[in-house]
Amino acid sequence: AHGVLALEMEASQLYSIAARKGRRALAIMTISDHVFTHEAMDSEARERTLNDMVEVALHAALNG
Repeated sequence: AHGVLALEMEASQLYSIAARKGRRALAIMTISDHVFTHEAMDSEARERTLNDMVEVALHAALNG
């Protein structure tokens, strides 16, 4: 609907389990590869992005 194309494999299951158990869940995602152009992040960029996501997740968990 908004021109977004993405592949995601884990968050839907995380949300399903959380809903079934009456828990809250959060998924933080990053785009690492472009499906159509085959552009991809190098390992250093992936690591930096992962570190940033972990910081956001910890902040949300501790202050949320």
